Amino acid sequence: MEQTTPILTQVKIVFFDLDDTLCAYWEASKKAMRDTFAANLLPGHTAQDMVRAWSEAFRDFSPTLKKTGWYASYLRKGESTRTEQMRLMLHRLGVEDDALAKKLGDTYAFERNANLELFPEALGVLETLKQRYPMGLITNGPADIQRQEIETVGVGRFFEHVYIEGEMGRGKPLPEVFEMIAAEVGKQPDEILFVGNSYAHDILPAITAGWRTAWIRRDTDIAPSNANEHPEDKPDGAPNPDATIYDLREVLTLLGI
Repeated sequence: MEQTTPILTQVKIVFFDLDDTLCAYWEASKKAMRDTFAANLLPGHTAQDMVRAWSEAFRDFSPTLKKTGWYASYLRKGESTRTEQMRLMLHRLGVEDDALAKKLGDTYAFERNANLELFPEALGVLETLKQRYPMGLITNGPADIQRQEIETVGVGRFFEHVYIEGEMGRGKPLPEVFEMIAAEVGKQPDEILFVGNSYAHDILPAITAGWRTAWIRRDTDIAPSNANEHPEDKPDGAPNPDATIYDLREVLTLLGI
């Protein structure tokens, strides 16, 4: 940890973010994308060309989701926006092929899920905490994809409370999400610890809501994993979390275990 370890004796429930906090979503996503494009090369282009075009299309498309009709379909299922993202990538490379866009999106989703894994220490930390605390999960993303991820990495059994953006119709960092969850679990804000990797979407709104926070920083590339999550640096002058950690086992120390 960057600072002296506080012991949060008042904590009565622990919440986690999912992607890039408990499981290596972005690593799985990058590998899936490379493999998908390598197996479906466009004439005259490399897999890296396709990755670059996808990234450029993402930067244009993802900020518009909540301002357009795409958000409603995104919340229910990831397929429609995933296919549109691939269509926009192909368009940038001069290809107009809706069937290929669908194939690429489906292949990418399958490969991403196949490569998704928990971080090495996550399972042991969850098993230890489960013996002492009720736990919950708060994750952004489409309902079907997030439920699939929970099943794939096998963590559903640890959580009494699961809050998914696609099922709630809203997500982090909206203040009302944190207020609603605190009310539903019947705990005072400072009795709730939230562990997440995104300062803007996990840590800052939790701090604002009065929750205790542990900011996990992973040694991975900081890059967009989906339309709502970007693990970014803390802006100058922004409030500090209770702890900045680099391994989930530090959560146990933080709680005096």
